[in-house]
Amino acid sequence: MANERVLTRREFNAAGLGLGAAALLGAPELARAAGGGARDTIKVGVVGCGGRGTGAVVQALKADEGTVLWAMGDLFGERIGSCEKNARAAIAGDNPEADLSHKFAADESRRFTGFDAYRLVIESGVDVVLLTTPPVFRPLHLRAAITAGKHVFCEKPVAVDGPGVRSVIETTKIAHDRGLSIMSGFCWRCHDQVCEVFDKLAEGGIGEVRAIQTTYNTTGWVRPHPRQPEWSETEFQLRNWQYFAPLSGDHIVEQAVHAIDWMSWAMGDVPPLRCWAVGGRQVRPEMPETGNVYDHFAVTYEYENGVRGYHTCRHWPNTPSDNSAFFMGSDGVCTMQPWQGRHVIEGAHPWTGSAASNDMYQREHDLLFAAIRAGKVINSGELLARTTLLAIMGRMAAYTGQIVTWEQAMNSEEDLNPGFWAFGKRAVPEVAVPGVTELK
Repeated sequence: MANERVLTRREFNAAGLGLGAAALLGAPELARAAGGGARDTIKVGVVGCGGRGTGAVVQALKADEGTVLWAMGDLFGERIGSCEKNARAAIAGDNPEADLSHKFAADESRRFTGFDAYRLVIESGVDVVLLTTPPVFRPLHLRAAITAGKHVFCEKPVAVDGPGVRSVIETTKIAHDRGLSIMSGFCWRCHDQVCEVFDKLAEGGIGEVRAIQTTYNTTGWVRPHPRQPEWSETEFQLRNWQYFAPLSGDHIVEQAVHAIDWMSWAMGDVPPLRCWAVGGRQVRPEMPETGNVYDHFAVTYEYENGVRGYHTCRHWPNTPSDNSAFFMGSDGVCTMQPWQGRHVIEGAHPWTGSAASNDMYQREHDLLFAAIRAGKVINSGELLARTTLLAIMGRMAAYTGQIVTWEQAMNSEEDLNPGFWAFGKRAVPEVAVPGVTELK
């Protein structure tokens, strides 16, 4: 084994184990049969071979000496080859002549393209599935993987609308009953410095939390792809999925959800009562490939105990970037700047974080595969779904201009992607207009 540690107390917290310690011991025989003590090799399949999928492949193959890449799937075939090439280079590192043939076992018979690639990967004999497609597909793919008895690493966010979130919560229950692991992509919950901050907050380091501010301000997203003559409307949108809200959920859901997760973490993952928001499309270039997403949001979340959480995110070129959190309490304030490694408390109990940094992306996979080896279960699927819904309700409030309650968001029937997926014609989503766009 590459990592003999299974789960420390902090890692229990970091993995977001909302189902508690009892779930970790549920049906260990299933975990062993899927890839633990019954044999040395753990076969991994990846669904979604872009940049995040490539990173997840590298991390899964590094997490355990017995992991092998067994199957690969993507809508577009050219991504499969580049995923393997880049993953090989990343793992080889300073030893480019290393023989990695035992790690890369996805031959041509187990490389799948198209909308059913996920199903073929799952059916290829894998033990663990990495789900790294655009968020719109994750509820479907997660249900298929869990139903087939596979452990899953699932990137965030896990859905783009209420029906998707409810599907994931139900899938999480199925995984729990069957003793299968779901590791979420909320990577900060596996970062030692950030875990240290939240441990300190939970211990009363600033007294009672009164207000929270989080930001995810950047200069932009990935460069969009201009339409090509051979692309259908469906392919055009999928190749620019970040810019179409039905596919990505908008940037507050796809990207800034990390900062919203900090807010939820500080509140013990108890959901807010309601939220209201503003947002718009002020500086994003008006061209077909930038779709219908906003370029800024500001959301206020109101909790039952009177605490308010304030979140802002934006994509504005030529402006400062900021991804940080500020927690205000009855006895002090805490500033958390993870990318700068600065974590301090000022007030009645001054404190400066001292934990070393770590590769949080790798830690997620180390925990997942160590648990599988030990016949234990990590299931952070419900946390993944509920934090995703926090971001979705913020978008709903901004798009409509209405106050949105947690119950409205959870029970929303707004399906952003009705019908079946196929290449060809597809409706072009409109930019939401507050006060005009209907809350569903």
